[in-house]
Amino acid sequence: MASAELLDYYQRRAREYEAIYAKPERQVDLAFMREHFASRLAGRRVIEVACGTGYWTVLVARSAASIVAVDAAQEPMRIAMSKDYGERNVRFELADAYALPAELGRFNAALACFWWSHIPLSRVDDFLGSLHHVLEPGARVLLMDNLYVAGNSTPIAERDAEGNTYQLRPVADGSQHRVLKNFPTEADLRAALAPHARALAYRALDYYWLLEYTLR
Repeated sequence: MASAELLDYYQRRAREYEAIYAKPERQVDLAFMREHFASRLAGRRVIEVACGTGYWTVLVARSAASIVAVDAAQEPMRIAMSKDYGERNVRFELADAYALPAELGRFNAALACFWWSHIPLSRVDDFLGSLHHVLEPGARVLLMDNLYVAGNSTPIAERDAEGNTYQLRPVADGSQHRVLKNFPTEADLRAALAPHARALAYRALDYYWLLEYTLR
């Protein structure tokens, strides 16, 4: 399960979360990703990990055959469930990303946006084992997260003994939260995924990184 600290932060931030998608300097990157995800997941049975408020769920649902969107935080998921998906096959489930239950189904694609950066370095293999357990061999996996951009990203406030980095983030209710936020290099990602992936492709945009691989 994600840490209580991280869950509390996203519960409190749920109503203001999508403001991050309004940043003017990031619109070119976001436009590319909206088109890219819809294209790469078209016709697929997708599990979306850490769906949050459903921003990407709505976009991918337009082309995917089906989506099961999971998150561990209830408040963001309430927002996601309130959105209009038309007649598309979308289902929401509260679930632990480190222990995805087999009852969710079997999938030939996966999407995780802004999740990898919140995984403690010691738990990367736990997450990958959990995700791959519900995927079919040959499944297409798409990952996306933030690059650290000096002067634009929230500064790193702390680094622990394991190498995890943390930011201090304010929320509109006046609280401030210590949030685990790692910024892996391409080499870090390739090393973590090498035992599991073939046809791995990494792309750095201005503010985000994208990675796609096929599960062995």
